[in-house]
Amino acid sequence: MERSMTNTLPLVTIFGGSGFVGRYIARRMARAGWRVRVAVRRPNEAMHVLLYGEVGQVVLVQANVRDDASTRAALAGADAVVNCVGILSEDSRQKFDAVHSEAAARIARFSAAEGVKNLVHLSALSADVESESAYARSKAAGEAAVLEHFPAATILRPSIVFGTEDRFFNLFGTIARYSMVVPVVGAETQFQPVYVDDVAAAAEAAILKGAGGIFSLGGPDVETMRALMERMLKVVRRERFLVNVPFGVARIQAFFIEMWHKITLGVVPLLLTRDQVKLLKVDNVVPDGGRGLAELGVDPTSMEAVLDSYLYRFRQQGQYTDLTQSAKNLRG
Repeated sequence: MERSMTNTLPLVTIFGGSGFVGRYIARRMARAGWRVRVAVRRPNEAMHVLLYGEVGQVVLVQANVRDDASTRAALAGADAVVNCVGILSEDSRQKFDAVHSEAAARIARFSAAEGVKNLVHLSALSADVESESAYARSKAAGEAAVLEHFPAATILRPSIVFGTEDRFFNLFGTIARYSMVVPVVGAETQFQPVYVDDVAAAAEAAILKGAGGIFSLGGPDVETMRALMERMLKVVRRERFLVNVPFGVARIQAFFIEMWHKITLGVVPLLLTRDQVKLLKVDNVVPDGGRGLAELGVDPTSMEAVLDSYLYRFRQQGQYTDLTQSAKNLRG
């Protein structure tokens, strides 16, 4: 009986639904009473999403967005589809055009063919066909491909996305833990960080309302890269030297980082790429007059309300920092 009731619920397929943003969308859609099909390359590494709903409400399927058969099978019968698949850097197997453009076109084409009602595509605020960055150009090409095959699709363009599992504040928090110097590339470039669950709420609203069109997503705060680093250091309560790195120097550093990453087969982490240096030259903020979170009924969450909840682990005493300070005050 429980199984038959579950099968009567509407179904959403989320490609990349176990990733940073995708998992939040999966959880929201499960709470909204939908069946959630999470399509990933390695289902055995995504078991955590099964806890987001009742038994049988969230399921995992194997799919490679570069493959026609598994992509179409993953979205067959779905009422809505969300594409969260993306990469921040290329390697020998994953290329920007293949993931951001060709795969996006594949998902949109099959979604239209299968009669999917709503398609939500996660892009980036930096998407620009004329950008110096291959990442930004591929994101723009992906948007065009999606709209070609599924004109009623909703495209979400977030700025830097922050949250517990992010690869931005957590990266710099790690650097601040081990180094007295925090390098800052693009110190004066402006960003408008958006909370990950606000992005998920935007995707949920787009599915439930059938929004359609392009939405630029940014939080309530617009700050330079240097100001973001100062904010991070204040939260982790560490005094560090912020060193502005000129773009020319950053490109050289990125070249050697990429080289050693490749030579060591990934042992040396890819902290910066030459393509990312190009991205850091351009402001990443919501354009004036553009539709955004407000039009989707989402009230943006400030960084101040969230950062402390997960960056505390980079403090000297971690979760016990406040307790240790209180003890010192008492002894004083």
